[in-house]
Amino acid sequence: MNAPSGANYRMHDLAPNLGSFLDDVLDGLSQAQKSVSAKYFYDARGSQLFEAICDLPEYYPTRTEIALMHEHAASIAKRIGPKALLIEYGSGSSTKTPILIDAMHPAGYVPVDLSREQLSRSALTLARERPLFPVRAVCADYSQHFALPAFDDIDFQRKLVYFPGSTIGNFNRDETHNFLRDVAQVVGVTGAALIGVDLKKDRLILHNAYNDAGGVTAAFNCNLLRRINRELAGDFNLSGFCHHAFYNDNLARIEMHLLSLQEQTVTVAAQRFKFREGETIHTEISCKYSIEEFQTLARAAGLEATDVWTDPAGLFSVHYLTVPSGSE
Repeated sequence: MNAPSGANYRMHDLAPNLGSFLDDVLDGLSQAQKSVSAKYFYDARGSQLFEAICDLPEYYPTRTEIALMHEHAASIAKRIGPKALLIEYGSGSSTKTPILIDAMHPAGYVPVDLSREQLSRSALTLARERPLFPVRAVCADYSQHFALPAFDDIDFQRKLVYFPGSTIGNFNRDETHNFLRDVAQVVGVTGAALIGVDLKKDRLILHNAYNDAGGVTAAFNCNLLRRINRELAGDFNLSGFCHHAFYNDNLARIEMHLLSLQEQTVTVAAQRFKFREGETIHTEISCKYSIEEFQTLARAAGLEATDVWTDPAGLFSVHYLTVPSGSE
């Protein structure tokens, strides 16, 4: 654990094992369907680009979820009750969190994220804005099983895991089940989970959200190649690849790829990889659910939906989930 940077702030660095960026990239590029994990999007530039995506007119999830939180934060606070420890997975810049904090008045706040630099910056900023409020940042890979610290220095009675932003859609079905099962174990029968879930909708709305006119999402996707070039001695020709995002009807998900515009050979850390024209590197998925589909997945993982809030257009949903008594 790092030394405190303020009276109310501490960083718990669990030294998340990303595997090795190099090993993961070399393995992913060696597969029949080349791929690189989306968790490597978020270097400093990638994090900035994602924040810009959230402000785009085409990208409805962020503004829709923020509106839902403003409307229902008081109900959520009443549901969870006093002296809850607010634990946010994938906290990023924590833009939605103050809405919940102001409504809940939690015993403390635990942002959890893989991007150490952004986590430290946003958590310390929040701690400085609320000098009497305990903030305990945790650097960890929340997509993998990990053990949270005990937080014995905070007087809390229950836990609320907050997972906003439809990030859960970046997991496939098995990964979603495992993640929700871990969340159920973290919160226990006294706690709850609050999860943002993007809903199935018109394909054109989805297409535009991931293919914005300004090309910000394209820059975000292509930044992954820049990072490989910079950190792994890669020689990707950035003009030889383009952003390719589409809705996969059969799997009910957006898929993001980097598409090779020509036959070419790329070197990463002295290893060579051949690309055919039209071949892709799969970088991300974003699964879309009906409310019933997501609640069924949650139930199979040990979580029961007690409340769900959605906007009038049915674009987005926020689910309040608890562990049924007798489940432990």
